[in-house]
Amino acid sequence: VLVQRVREAERGNVVAEYAGRKGTIISGTVSQVDRGSVIVKIGKTEGIIPPRELIFRDRFRIGEPIRALLKNVDENQKGPMLVLSRTDPDFVRRLFENEVPEIFERVVEIREVAREPGSRTKISVVSHDDRVDPVGACVGMKGSRVQAIVRELGGERMDIVAWSPDPKILISRALQPAKVLDVTLRETDEKRAEVVVPDDDLLRALGHRGGQNVRLAQKLT
Repeated sequence: VLVQRVREAERGNVVAEYAGRKGTIISGTVSQVDRGSVIVKIGKTEGIIPPRELIFRDRFRIGEPIRALLKNVDENQKGPMLVLSRTDPDFVRRLFENEVPEIFERVVEIREVAREPGSRTKISVVSHDDRVDPVGACVGMKGSRVQAIVRELGGERMDIVAWSPDPKILISRALQPAKVLDVTLRETDEKRAEVVVPDDDLLRALGHRGGQNVRLAQKLT
């Protein structure tokens, strides 16, 4: 009974410490890899990254440092209560907050994140200061900031576009690197648009992996 009470108290301490940290990045070390899941040592407690929350390229060894988003604190789970994720779009959002001071200071804002984990992510950003270029701030000198995030994500491709309140401009930017000639919004359906691109840019606009570029652009806009 005493041991059980001690364990309950320890779990209560974990809940008290981490319940308010949901949606933030947690750092730890890999303590175990079991059936596709990664067990992470975080201070005096442990977290788990289920297989569905791991990027398909992730290959971690015991003792290796690891970062992930705290997605949930599950009090009913018998094992580690901290459920972590590396595939959640908010993981990318928090990485940019950590890497880009202008985002942390709210000078630059990430409006949307569209992600296919391990493959490609598109983000739209806007600056609240006319003197600050939002895309340049995220890319950094010689790409240093965005490359640090790409390395953390195992080489995931990153497209950063400037957000615009004009849907036509935003759609054109979201479809980069394709060149857009014209965008026509469907008057009968506000969530549809017809986009014209040069013939030799069609495949670039659609993207590999079954139309990934246009699929992410649709999510972003």
